[in-house]
Amino acid sequence: MARPRLPFEFLVALRFLREGRMQTALILLGVTGGVAVIVFLSQLIAQLQSTIIDRVLGSQAHVVVRPLEEVNLRARTDPASTAVIEPRAQRLRSIDQWEAIVKLAEDQTGVVAVSPVVSGPAFALRGRASKSIALLGIEPDRYRRIVKMDTYMVRGKFQVEGTNAIIGTELAKDLGVTVGDKVFLRAAGGRDELLQVTGLFDIGNKDLNRRWVFTTMKLAQSLLDLPGGVSNIDITVTDIFEASDVAARLQAGSGMTVDSWMTTNSQLLAALRNQSVSNNLIRSFVIIIVALGISSVLVVSVVQKQKEIGILRAMGTSSNRIMGVFLLQGALVGFVGALSGVGLAWALLQIFSTIYRTGDGAPIFEPQLDTGIALSAAGIALAVGVLAALIPARRAAKMDPVQAIRA
Repeated sequence: MARPRLPFEFLVALRFLREGRMQTALILLGVTGGVAVIVFLSQLIAQLQSTIIDRVLGSQAHVVVRPLEEVNLRARTDPASTAVIEPRAQRLRSIDQWEAIVKLAEDQTGVVAVSPVVSGPAFALRGRASKSIALLGIEPDRYRRIVKMDTYMVRGKFQVEGTNAIIGTELAKDLGVTVGDKVFLRAAGGRDELLQVTGLFDIGNKDLNRRWVFTTMKLAQSLLDLPGGVSNIDITVTDIFEASDVAARLQAGSGMTVDSWMTTNSQLLAALRNQSVSNNLIRSFVIIIVALGISSVLVVSVVQKQKEIGILRAMGTSSNRIMGVFLLQGALVGFVGALSGVGLAWALLQIFSTIYRTGDGAPIFEPQLDTGIALSAAGIALAVGVLAALIPARRAAKMDPVQAIRA
């Protein structure tokens, strides 16, 4: 059985690449380095952003509904002037008709979970130790969909009932307690309760580990003097970057104060956007450099192969087939360089993941290669190879065979 023969353009393109080994090696190194930089930086920045977002948003809701702030209106002495709006000393207040607002939030597009929360200041007392804490009354099944508290538990389970409480590891150290011990809580209004510690959590934030104390909603309502009320409603959304849109819709529909993480963490959002812009700029410059390198090498190849091109044209080879030869060279260089670049990027991710670590020894990012990023970089390299070869290919196709042979 006869072996299938390669197309004419493919055979000539391979021969030209083999004859210019040094030029081919240099251009392949350029494409490999370019693809490796694009894949490595894109993957690194994507994972770092994901890690930062998880660390920051892992302990807070994406959207929070709160009661409107209270203000005092005082008329000026001048009858023609308008009233003066003065902020009033704030007190703990419940969200009006919070059950209806919970239902409204659950019906919003993009909302994953909704959890009513009763929160307010209190003191945790144990012997002579006294610590200011933030009391959080929650429904565990709802709240764990907002903050994955189960993953932060170091002792016990995230389940509160009766007069049980879950506290952070730092507060446990400050008070000298552990699971099974009792802690005395006293709210600002003078109400107090003796609670038993049934779990310890480490959320990765010392301040939160020192301040948060979880109890049942009913107990928190009693201690904070909010019978049947909630102080805020926490919401998690599917796409964190659409949190501001969800917050705007909820504010328009409820009339409450609604804040998204994009408002409360504006500096973080600006940093993430700046990282993305920097990554896109680097990718653009790398693509331009790779394209110029391929184009310049193939232009030199056209000059060096003038006689061969002239002979091929004299033998009846059409200008389109000559053009196809050089376009194939660009495509082959882009394809091989893309494969090598993805492999190099994978190796760099493996190396750097073992070098850079957090304070607790955990890797800053996982050495994972996103298939989408790798395929997009490979596609860019292939397209750049073909487009960069377009100018030298057109120049070779327009050569006069007689002048090319005489050159």
